[in-house]
Amino acid sequence: MIEQILAELNNPSDLFYDTLDNGYIQMELVYFPELCDQTLIKDGLIIPYSYCFQPEEFERMINTNPNYGIANQTEYWTQLLLNGTLLFKIEDTVFRFYVQRKFQDKPDTVQIEASLQGPQTALTEDLDLNISLIRMRYNVPSLSVEQHIIGDHSKTRISVLYDKNLINNEVLDLLNERINSVQIRTLRAAGQLLQALSGKRHRLFPIILQTERPDRIAIMIERGKVALLQDGSRFGLLLPVRLIDFLHAMDDDYESYWMSKFLLILRYFAMLLTITLPALYIAIVSYNPEILRVQLTLSIAGSRVVVPYPSFIEVFIMLFMIEALNEASLRLPRYIGSTATTVGGLILGQAIQQAGLVSSIMIIVTSVVAISNFVIPNNGFGYSVRFIKYIFVIVSIFYGLLGVVVSFFALIVYWCNLRSFGLPYFAYYIPKLEAKAHHYRKESN
Repeated sequence: MIEQILAELNNPSDLFYDTLDNGYIQMELVYFPELCDQTLIKDGLIIPYSYCFQPEEFERMINTNPNYGIANQTEYWTQLLLNGTLLFKIEDTVFRFYVQRKFQDKPDTVQIEASLQGPQTALTEDLDLNISLIRMRYNVPSLSVEQHIIGDHSKTRISVLYDKNLINNEVLDLLNERINSVQIRTLRAAGQLLQALSGKRHRLFPIILQTERPDRIAIMIERGKVALLQDGSRFGLLLPVRLIDFLHAMDDDYESYWMSKFLLILRYFAMLLTITLPALYIAIVSYNPEILRVQLTLSIAGSRVVVPYPSFIEVFIMLFMIEALNEASLRLPRYIGSTATTVGGLILGQAIQQAGLVSSIMIIVTSVVAISNFVIPNNGFGYSVRFIKYIFVIVSIFYGLLGVVVSFFALIVYWCNLRSFGLPYFAYYIPKLEAKAHHYRKESN
């Protein structure tokens, strides 16, 4: 066994192998120390074999413990070793001992989807720990967990969680079909899995929700959704989803009814401003100033007296600077990122307005757009909204206010036509799913 493994792995220097003899039987063992938990190896194999060996007890241990198993298929030996498994051979039988090192033993804290009143626990990069976090929040007998392996090289474990009493079987069948058709060599992050399962690559909006919060996953499973957890990623995937799910924050479930509805309406209004405000500025300044009151029209015209180029150049300059500041805040070190971008934005905004390159009204429009985009709670959906506003800007350059109205109508039509694993993207209330969930809760009570 050892010679064959060394030949397949080209005799790596970090591979440990040895032949042990306790006076009763000989044992060959081989493993990667960096990938395996040395404490588990010592307590689970070395001590029972070397110091307190009893043949019947030792045989019973390796036959009944789920961490042990027979691994006589030689083509899987190297992959088992690379996944943190110890292989040992007794007589003519090769056994496996799963002793992968766990780098995390406690949950992370939320970093992206912060909540003021809700739990502050986030998912980790350990799949087994993530499943326990979900079961702790949704501990019902009907919760099903299915395992899949994705990645020709990485062999990454994927867990599919759903409530078998609430799940739509058509959604589950479509998901299993897409999982089986995924062709990828190395699966490193949940974002790769999201792109592989989304189907079409050129969708403008995501149809799968990515989250780091186990409480959101538990709530979505209770509503008949499917959750996907990936080993090595601290983000989970939820499907099928609607537009309202991307604008839903976890604080909405912990606030009063009217406050949560008010915040939801605020996010819709912020999304509308982010998409249309730069395009409306170009349309009103260049084509349709008559729709504003005379005083406001004169004020805008007065602020643009010193600006030497058309309004769309002004918009593109400011939007580019905002996007650059956003990217800088992500790439700079955490301790200086927010300070550098805030100071840079203030100094840049004041200097560029005093130099006469943009108008003071444009500074206000840019600030409103930037703040409104930050109101959207989901990062992936926020990226899509940031991209869509440039389409509106380009249309408004040629067609003015009429182009903005037609583009917004086309966006509504696109949302209505979009499907997330068969669920209408623009749906607000699904009678069949809600009735099924209500019926199950009534029977449970």
